[in-house]
Parts: sequence; structure tokens; C-alpha cells
Amino acid sequence: MASWWSRIGVGDLAIDLGTANTVIYQQGQGIVLDEPSVVAVDRRSQRLIAAGTKAKEMLGRTPDHVEAVRPLKDGVVSDADITERMLRYFVEQVGPSKIVRPRIVVCVPSEVTGVERRALEDSALRSGARRVYIVEEAMAAALGAELPVHETRAQMIVDIGGGTTDVAVISLGGIVTSKSVRVGGDEIDEAIIAFVKSQYSLLLGERSAEDIKVALGSVFPLSAELSTRVRGRDLVTGLPKTVQVGSAEIRRAIETPVITITDTVRNVLDVCPPELAGDILDSGVTLTGGAALLRGWTERMRHELGVPVRVADDPLRAVARGSGRCVEEFASLSRILSDVRRG
Repeated sequence: MASWWSRIGVGDLAIDLGTANTVIYQQGQGIVLDEPSVVAVDRRSQRLIAAGTKAKEMLGRTPDHVEAVRPLKDGVVSDADITERMLRYFVEQVGPSKIVRPRIVVCVPSEVTGVERRALEDSALRSGARRVYIVEEAMAAALGAELPVHETRAQMIVDIGGGTTDVAVISLGGIVTSKSVRVGGDEIDEAIIAFVKSQYSLLLGERSAEDIKVALGSVFPLSAELSTRVRGRDLVTGLPKTVQVGSAEIRRAIETPVITITDTVRNVLDVCPPELAGDILDSGVTLTGGAALLRGWTERMRHELGVPVRVADDPLRAVARGSGRCVEEFASLSRILSDVRRG
């Protein structure tokens, strides 16, 4: 008789429930949803008005009775009820089988607390899953980056997400050593907002800071520095104001979170067993996550750590692709998953 693991129901899902974006992979179809992790709620009726891209467009633009919120912070659930409603909405958009509820694989940061992990698990269960499995984000990122995680030679993955950065050394299909810090793209945005506020007395919103990060963000000097015009509200006059900002300024502004990330990678290397550290000198470090798209990461880490560094293809979706492999290959990858049993 075929094993339980081989009896996979059609439409099983893998979900990268990230601070910035939620990505859903459906068995047999690949990535079917990629939306911002934002929800708009009517405060008077508590009705969900929008989720995803439409809700993100409402950030900073809603009337008093409508609130656009991010229900996850630092990679974990900060509002369980809103997270559950957002997740249920996204799962319904994907349209899995109404007859057989899907099994769901959910990614979690390496160092979440028991309470935080339980909140993620419960949100997935209540969104309509018949069973939930957990995979660590670092392992999912390594699978999504197509690293040979089952070989004896060590691989090092650095997943720089919106709310957390997960660093892990992987060998023989398991995580040998890892560390997670609650610093990522959101902290970089906040650093940009604080810099523009202090330097130019200009108040920016989240979306404007993200636009600056994409246009100018870098972690290593560029061969040709960039600049752009930034609009916001003048804190002195209260009127709209436009200033010119350069990439060198933004690089200095985001240095604190960047140092935190590079120090975390260094700390994991410091505690890595000598044999595996030697492997990493050959195989190098692979970067995933949306914040890995910042210019100069490979040069910065090569300069500071002395090891080869590469950015994975489509780093933003690496975790979703990796967790999707868990859905497609349950039989061979079951040992890296944790089964959540409730009730």
C-alpha cells in the first residue's frame, strides 16, 4: 500500500506568509498568488474591504473609518484575527478544492517563539487547511535557490526578508547552525524615513520610502551614484515639498540595519564547524529575499567576509519556490517538515 506521504491531495498549498508579501504556491500549478501582506478594514463594521495590492494602495490614504494595516511584523503575526482573515481571503482567491480541504505548508523564521509559531499555525488552520506543516524559511530559501541541501558539502543561505533575516548553514538535509534577526527591508525603509525627516525636515510615508529604496538603495559604493527627487510634507510649514536625494546619502542612512545583517552572517560563520566553514569558502553564500535586490550586496559581503557571494535567481520568490517543492515532493522532503496536529 502506498504510504500516507505519497497520497497527495490535488490543490495542496505552500504559503510564504511574509511581512511584506504573501506568496502562494499551488501543487501542480506553481506560484498562483503574490500580493502585499496588507489588509484594509472598515472600523465601524469590521468588514474586510480589500487585501493585497488594493489594500496597499490605500496606505496613508484612507478616511477615518477605514484602516489599512500590515497584520505581520518582523516575520510573525502581530494581529491574529486580521492575519487569519487575510490568509483566508488569499486562499479563496486561489480556489482550492471545496470538497477536500488542502494541506498547507507554511514557512516560519528560524527563531520564532512558541507563541509566535502557534499564531502562524492557527492562522493557517483556520484559513481552511485540513492539515498544516511547518518548514523553516532558511531551508525553504535554500530549496528555492536550488542548493544541493542533501549533500555532505555545506551550503550557506542568507534570506533577507521584509521583517527578518534568516542565516543558516545546511548539510545532509538539515540545518547545522542558524540565526534569525528581526531586521530586514522594513527596517531599511524606516531608516530612510528617519534620515529624510532629520536631514530635510520632510515627512515620508511607507510607500515613498520603499520607492526610494528601490530607486537609490545600495550597500556598497556604486560606480555611478544615483539621485532622485523626493516629495513629502514639510514638517516646518506643513506644505508639500520636493528635495533631491542621492544614493550615497541613502547608503549612509541604511548602514545600521545593513551592519546588523552582515554581523549576523559573520556570527554564524564564527560558530560553524571548521570542516563546514571550509566548504563555504568553496561553495560561498547564497542570498535570497526581497531585500537581497539592494545593489551591492555581493560586493559588500565579499569585502567583509572573504567568501564568494551570489544572489539567487528571482530572490523574492525563493522561499515560496522552496516551500512549493515540499508540496510537490512530500515523500522525499517530509523529514524537513513539522506536522501541526490540533484538536
